[in-house]
This record gives sequence, C-alpha cells and structure tokens, in this order.
Amino acid sequence: MSDREVKININVNKDDGANVEPSADAQAVAAETARADAEVAKLGADLEELRQTLLRRQADFDNYRKRIEKERFEDSKRATARVIEGLIPVIDGFEHALAAHREAEYDNYRKGFELIYKQLLDNVTKLGAERVDPLGKSFDPHLHQAVDRAETTDHEDGTILQVFQPGYVFHGRVLRPAMVRVAVHPNPASKKAVN
Repeated sequence: MSDREVKININVNKDDGANVEPSADAQAVAAETARADAEVAKLGADLEELRQTLLRRQADFDNYRKRIEKERFEDSKRATARVIEGLIPVIDGFEHALAAHREAEYDNYRKGFELIYKQLLDNVTKLGAERVDPLGKSFDPHLHQAVDRAETTDHEDGTILQVFQPGYVFHGRVLRPAMVRVAVHPNPASKKAVN
C-alpha cells in the first residue's frame, strides 16, 4: 500500500466516524516512520560525535606537531651551544697568540693569525653567540665573574675596570661569564677596624 492510499484510507475512515481509529496499515506506516525518524536522529548524533572526535584528534595532532618542532629547535640550540663552547678556548688561544707577538718580524705571521681569528669569531657570531666585553659597564653577577677588585674612588662602585676574558651568551644563556676586575670604593670603617 502506498502513502497516498494510506492517506486516502485515513481520510475515508475520518469521514465515516468522528472517533474512528486509523487502519492497521496506517498504524504500521506511522510506526515505521517513527522508527525511521529515530534512526535518522541516532545517525545524526553519531555523526556529530564523530565530528567532535575528529576535531579533538586534529587539535591533539597540532599540539603534538608544535611540541616536536619546539623540541627540535631546543635540541638544535643545545647542539650549537656545545659547538660554540668548544670553540671559545680556541678563540682565547688566538687572542693570546696575537697579543704575544707584536714585533715586526712576526708581522706576516700575525696577519694570518688575525685573519683566522676574525673568521672564527665571525662564524661563532653567525651561529648566534654574542660576545660580552663589559669594560666600563656596571658589574652584573649573571654575566660577569669578578676575579679581582681594585679599591678606587676614580670610578663608581661596581664599575668593571679590566676584562681578563670576554664572556659569551647564546640565546640568553651564558656560555661563559666574562672574567673581570671590579672597582670598589674603599671603606674607611674597615681600615679602622684593621688598625
């Protein structure tokens, strides 16, 4: 029986009596329609649940990808920092060699050393290291290591008077603090206590 026949049958039955119940076929169709509606609603809910699961999975994957990229970047920075830390003593050696031979007979030899030294320092700088040469600046215990102090009133208290070894910083991390001599004002009270 088609939907049209069911409607006609229902209309015929309505015409026969005011409170006549629909035929068995009409009830079966109504029940089938209700089951189909319930099935559609269930499938819609399942689809929405699958969409939400997919969105969560995509967000989890994006977070995972970002975390992996950050870890790779940090690993790369650590490896570069280790390379730079290994090159810093070589730079120091070049500086000492250049400072020791200032005589005229070493002039050509010195020029070669200066060229190698400059290339090495430029490459370390390109890797991201910053040289800390704090002469004349205020002492900062996070960047400098005081190995000597000089009592003087010619400079402000805490001013760096001499740099024994420059320091190096890589992406905000101190690879080596600068070794410095710091000015301190003489304390007359401590001299009286000593005498």
